[in-house]
Amino acid sequence: MSGLFHWELHGDGKTLGPGEVVEPNERLTWPRTIEIGAQHVVAMFGATFLVPILTHFDPSTTLFFTAFSTALFLLINRNILPSYLGSSFGFIAPITAVASAGKGIGAASFGIMCTGILLALIGFVVQWAGAVWIDRIMPPVINGAIVAIIGFNLAPSVWTNFQTAPDTALVTLLAVLLCAVLFKGLLGRLNILLGVLIGYAYACCRGQVDFGPVASADWIGIPRFHLPTVDFSVLPMFLPVVLVLIAENVGHVKSVAQMTGHDYDNQIGTALISDGLGTTVAGFGGGSGTTTYGENIGVMAATKVYSTAAYWCAAAFALILSLCPKFGEIINTIPAGVLGGVTTLLYGMIGMIGVQIWVDNKVDFSKPLNIMTAAVVMIIGIADFQFALADVQFNGIAIGSIVVLVLYHGLKAVGRLTGTIPRKPVPDLKPGDDSGFVDMPSVDLQDE
Repeated sequence: MSGLFHWELHGDGKTLGPGEVVEPNERLTWPRTIEIGAQHVVAMFGATFLVPILTHFDPSTTLFFTAFSTALFLLINRNILPSYLGSSFGFIAPITAVASAGKGIGAASFGIMCTGILLALIGFVVQWAGAVWIDRIMPPVINGAIVAIIGFNLAPSVWTNFQTAPDTALVTLLAVLLCAVLFKGLLGRLNILLGVLIGYAYACCRGQVDFGPVASADWIGIPRFHLPTVDFSVLPMFLPVVLVLIAENVGHVKSVAQMTGHDYDNQIGTALISDGLGTTVAGFGGGSGTTTYGENIGVMAATKVYSTAAYWCAAAFALILSLCPKFGEIINTIPAGVLGGVTTLLYGMIGMIGVQIWVDNKVDFSKPLNIMTAAVVMIIGIADFQFALADVQFNGIAIGSIVVLVLYHGLKAVGRLTGTIPRKPVPDLKPGDDSGFVDMPSVDLQDE
């Protein structure tokens, strides 16, 4: 265990030469490492805190569990895979649906906890059997559709917040957009945080912020934890989020591998296990579900520092902030107008990430199977189809996630039986290949 927390000093620990990077098992001097850890906290801050604000979870509790989940992720992955685990936007829609159904935050926590358990179990399967089967069950056309509807399904809630203070919402949205193109480097990547701060300042000038709860809050205190309430009827709304978490974690591992030049394919299973356990514990204690964060990949790309020591520092910073109730109350004062402005972009970006999955994987929509599957699912998700079975309520995301899997694989099976979809020849297994699995990119399938 002592060796786990040992990092070699990179060079003199103060400078990086041209083309040099700080490897995950290396570090700069501790003051510089702590400084980069603080940058990681700032980078994840805007997105992480929007989740509890939008879902009415406690910000301090959420921040506490992001720190815990990050530490757990680093431990399980033996300090070789750098990552910060922040709040997942994938949970916003099901939590909102649970609230609309009149169920409490305890029921939502139960859904989060069960989603984490399922993700961890999938991680164990991946660690044992390999990740190839994920590509078979969730090819890009399916993956992209599910991510897209999770974002676009939230559009009505954006308009509700926007209407409360259209001027504040517009100022916030314009600030977020302009900061992205006015500033380079880290400042440009922090456009969401900067835009929220500008919108918040404008809302203060307009008298739209109530500081009463901030004045009465303590400086030091324990986050508000609560246990989940068992309610199996919420699971159809939450369990589809596991598909998004899989995509985010796999994407994170691939991105880090590309930046560092290391092969992290054998870490995909442990990454899923780590995030699954972190989300499970967060759900059990009243926090939001967690996921790997692209914002922190941006910090690594900008600094060329991939040291896991910096992420331990980031987790420590987040833990300290979570123990300040006054800080949490400040976050809670962000008015609906500001949220309406920033989520106009954020929710749309979640939807467009699904489209990006299609583009990056060259999904061919001239194929009837692909375009029919995506078209039906997008309408179900955006229109938020509703269906109740006994006491179980299915919303657009749950229905869409089920339909996309059944529709795609069902139609493909029928097409292959009738010969309208040719079978892809299976190449011979090479020595060392896993028995029963063929490492074949999903984009090469005839129906994609």
